[in-house]
Amino acid sequence: MSVMTLWILVVFLGAGLVGTWLIIYPILRQQGRMLVRLEAIEDRVAQAGVAAQSATGKPTRPAELAVGAPVPPFCLPDLTGANVTLEELRGRRALLVHWSFDCGFCERIAADLATLEGQLRQRNVALILLSYGDGDANRRSAHKYGLGCRILLQDPSTRIEAFGTLGTPAAYLVDEQGRVAQHLALGANEVPALARQAAARRALPSERSLEDSRIEREGLKAGTPAPSFILPDLDGTPVSLKQYLGRRLLLIFSDPHCGPCDELACKLASLDREHRDDRLALVMVSRGEPDENRRKASEHAIGFPIVIQPGWTVSKTYGIFAMPVAFLIDEKGVIERDVARGPDEIFALARACVANQTQAPTRSARTDVLAV
Repeated sequence: MSVMTLWILVVFLGAGLVGTWLIIYPILRQQGRMLVRLEAIEDRVAQAGVAAQSATGKPTRPAELAVGAPVPPFCLPDLTGANVTLEELRGRRALLVHWSFDCGFCERIAADLATLEGQLRQRNVALILLSYGDGDANRRSAHKYGLGCRILLQDPSTRIEAFGTLGTPAAYLVDEQGRVAQHLALGANEVPALARQAAARRALPSERSLEDSRIEREGLKAGTPAPSFILPDLDGTPVSLKQYLGRRLLLIFSDPHCGPCDELACKLASLDREHRDDRLALVMVSRGEPDENRRKASEHAIGFPIVIQPGWTVSKTYGIFAMPVAFLIDEKGVIERDVARGPDEIFALARACVANQTQAPTRSARTDVLAV
């Protein structure tokens, strides 16, 4: 091989290396930018309520208002355009929730909060969502999840002082004098827990909370004998589990103030009218006053029995404090499958049963109910 040929090969190899570097360098540079952006996103997530780790390895929380401190005043429009101030809420407790229907974590707990609205009203607690976006979009989303609470609209550029730069969801329970009653609740686990606490009867000092007790809270499992009960229906006639032996029974736990329960009741009433036969019996175990349950029964033209449980007496025996939930009980009085949760899963189960399907539908990963 001549010297000239060697020089030509060297030139071509050098040009190839330079060309390869010109291709690879922009890619590496772009990857560096992407890593920087990902780090920035992670920082924003941490600031939005996810516990960060300090230099000592211990979880840290964002700055929050101290318990007993006055909540900074605000004035925000509701969905009708009327301005609402913190001062107007004096005289009753309020659960202020920093909120956005565009937030996946908020959407996850929306139906849960709707479930608790009735109990919050009974405890004189106003549920207030401090949301973003326009009124129509918020109105549609509230209707979708059965939320009837007051929604106030914030401007993203001028957030109210109480929540500062916090993400969504986050919540403060405010007392009758406008002071912080409990520590800040952050995220899709803590906010519903604070709502449950606000909706619960105020316990005596000697009482333990439901969270501290050892009772079952996830529902009795398939294969467990269904606990017996005798409860009055809306006419005062006693209804018992024993009278349904020999038939499959779908036992539904509901509440007249629960939005998802309302949605389910309408669907079940229609299904019962279309397929009323001996293949499946429906019984709804409700809470509240007989009159309000009668109104709901009339509104949805419900033909199957609705019985009233005092407090959570029957729910406790079935090991679940939630609504709407349902248990399918076989002809021998044994729970046939694990608890069904939420209107979609319960209705799918009922529909499968009336169609005489032997295999109940698999349980979905919905979050339309909340333990209370």
